[in-house]
Amino acid sequence: MDAQFIVSLTIILLTFALYIGIAIYNTAKQTSDFYVAGRGVPPIFNGMAIGADWMSAASFIGMAGTIMLLGYDGLAYIMGWTGGYLLLTFLLAPQLRKYGRYTVPEFIGDRYNSHSARVIAAICTIIISFTYSIGQLSGSGVVIGRLFEIDAKIGTMIGVILIAFYAAFGGMKGITWTQVAQYIILIIAYLIPVIFMSLQITNNPAPWLSYGKIVEEMGELDRQLGISEYFAPFTNDTKWQFLALMFTLMAGTAGLPHVIVRFYTVSTMKAARWSGAWALLFIGLLYLSAPAYAAFSRFILMTNVAGRKLSELPAWTETWVNTGKLQIADGNGDGILQWNELIISNDIVVMATPEIANLGMFVIGLVAAGAMAAALSTAGGLMIAISSSFAHDIYYRVLKPQASEKNRLAVARWSIVIATLLAGVIALDPPGAITQIVAWAFALASGTFFPALLIGVWWKRSNTPGVISGMIVGLAVTLIYIFASKYGGFTIAGIIDTGAGVFGAFAGIVTNILVSLSTKAPSIEKQEEVINLRYPEQMTYKDGDVWMD
Repeated sequence: MDAQFIVSLTIILLTFALYIGIAIYNTAKQTSDFYVAGRGVPPIFNGMAIGADWMSAASFIGMAGTIMLLGYDGLAYIMGWTGGYLLLTFLLAPQLRKYGRYTVPEFIGDRYNSHSARVIAAICTIIISFTYSIGQLSGSGVVIGRLFEIDAKIGTMIGVILIAFYAAFGGMKGITWTQVAQYIILIIAYLIPVIFMSLQITNNPAPWLSYGKIVEEMGELDRQLGISEYFAPFTNDTKWQFLALMFTLMAGTAGLPHVIVRFYTVSTMKAARWSGAWALLFIGLLYLSAPAYAAFSRFILMTNVAGRKLSELPAWTETWVNTGKLQIADGNGDGILQWNELIISNDIVVMATPEIANLGMFVIGLVAAGAMAAALSTAGGLMIAISSSFAHDIYYRVLKPQASEKNRLAVARWSIVIATLLAGVIALDPPGAITQIVAWAFALASGTFFPALLIGVWWKRSNTPGVISGMIVGLAVTLIYIFASKYGGFTIAGIIDTGAGVFGAFAGIVTNILVSLSTKAPSIEKQEEVINLRYPEQMTYKDGDVWMD
């Protein structure tokens, strides 16, 4: 057993013990604890929890790798995810908090006074969250697989067991405080390597200021190797794909049920807005660092690994080859590794960089712990979203309204365990890279919830037939485009599967408006309730009672 293994395992086990301890200490005893953490989370801590919920394995593990491999085209992920957060904070989150429900399907069901709309929204939540969780579990498999030098599939199943335990135990209350701890761990784990690399390569500890010089040097290296330049736009995808992906991620962000529900855990509309402001600050720390991470990693690989004899490659290459995420081939038989003979999965760039840059055992272990924190925090939030959609919106609100609190908590916990196991089975052989799978979840959210919530909050004329047909058409168009593009090679204007949300959102919005206008308008009381949603410091509804915000 080598020293690196012991150090990494110790750090990860200590963080796991912390998460499980927090979950047990904050065990959910009531349904309001399980679904909305008793609505008592302070905005700054809710901002950290949103950051952890938000910065999934796709952000921590996949994003820098995607930018490293795609260059300029990878920036659509950063711009889309960050821009969507602003959209959510200003257009939807405070209004949804004012309505005072537990879940997104509950808002849709009560806003439109329809069990059918509630059930369809609950099914959409389960589909979106389930797709997203496959990416997270796949990410945890990459981390655990590297740590134990085992196949990533076995690592995935270990992650499944851990998530099923602490998400089912603590509910939203336990997960909120677990996510605060996970945010602190993941942001420290992300910033330390990029700051060290910046010092190592440029003698400047501020990577955000120093990486521009490295990008220029890489441009020169790219020209020498005759490959497309790192910062040349639209070399991998078309301009329309870039814009479609950016829109899909923005609209998907504004419709993601597991992120929206975080705004329900605070006490007022004002607290919801402050949660959004704090979250943007905490998220920005990682998102501003990802392009620097990508540039430094690519530069080190191009200068220290490419061009070396295969017999003299550093030891870390062998351990990553064992995980199945790195392939090295000697295509021309000269015994020297060329840049184009190095096939590196974008899912391992962040994990491998501390080893590539030789940053030491502690940093390598810390990054592994940070990556696990990112995957687990989001997976936990997703499982709560799946559980609440089934146990609260379908089981309690539709099938068995007389169910006791004990029964509802039992159904909620079992639904988490079953959903985690199912997602884990699919994650054993994921249908794409982590960022790609996550982009599909965002596409589904932009085709279903984005139109339903945007129109539901800002257009009083929208009615039950409009929202139901809008969600069904949006979901169908998005799914059909994803499958037709990925498996049938069908594209419109070069837009591939990850940009499918642009078509789903357009179809959902148009359908909702046309059907609403051609059917009976909602009651005057319902229209006034929708108008009231937009204004702070007014009467609002909380679990059927009237109270002052």
